[in-house]
Amino acid sequence: MSTQTILVVEDDQETRNLVARYLRDNSFNVGMAANGREMDRYISQNRVDLIVLDLMLPGEDGLSLCRRLRVDSTTPIIILTAKGDDVDRILGLEMGADDYLPKPFNPRELLARINAVLRRQLGGSAGPAAKTSARLTFEGWIIDFRMRELRDPEGAQVPLTSAEFDLLQSFCERHGRILSRDTLLNMTRGRTGGAFGRSIDVLVSRLRGKLDRTEGTSMIKTVRTGGYIFTPRVDEA
Repeated sequence: MSTQTILVVEDDQETRNLVARYLRDNSFNVGMAANGREMDRYISQNRVDLIVLDLMLPGEDGLSLCRRLRVDSTTPIIILTAKGDDVDRILGLEMGADDYLPKPFNPRELLARINAVLRRQLGGSAGPAAKTSARLTFEGWIIDFRMRELRDPEGAQVPLTSAEFDLLQSFCERHGRILSRDTLLNMTRGRTGGAFGRSIDVLVSRLRGKLDRTEGTSMIKTVRTGGYIFTPRVDEA
């Protein structure tokens, strides 16, 4: 398999160089950009497997860039946020980011998160249902675990980020069961104590926006005790 390419979008040169050097030492190709304009130029000329995106950028900020990228791309995005700034974390996830990391951070933790997101993107988090059936269907929708694709009842592909796909997979594999936020965090992000619980609410909201076609109804019901339940019947496709 070819070496994967990480694009680091960070205006602080010292941080940018530190991250790039560490990732190269761990066998990644690394591109660097100091702002949105440089990011656009790099993406237009190179294949990018994941973007590490700082939110505090000169000119067009990271939130705007994340929103713009998600219009036509599912390339995984890990956002870098100011320590303790929960609002920016929530907004970043709402814009379509797959994960976040508060500054200052340990490069080893960033590497671990990059590897986790890339494993999800390649289907490395396939669960029990994926082992028995490569495809499941619910209310005319089809989820394909091998291709990591979702198709609507008309057959059109619905783009999902890696985090959104993992969340839907978890729901399909455990349809009809109440799943707590902590359970969903463990299944979709592989992290426990330091996880940001609000991120599941944001992911559910994003997923509802792609699944729900009738106003006032949702396949994913909120449970008052602090969890969610996926209500459709799920069968092998």
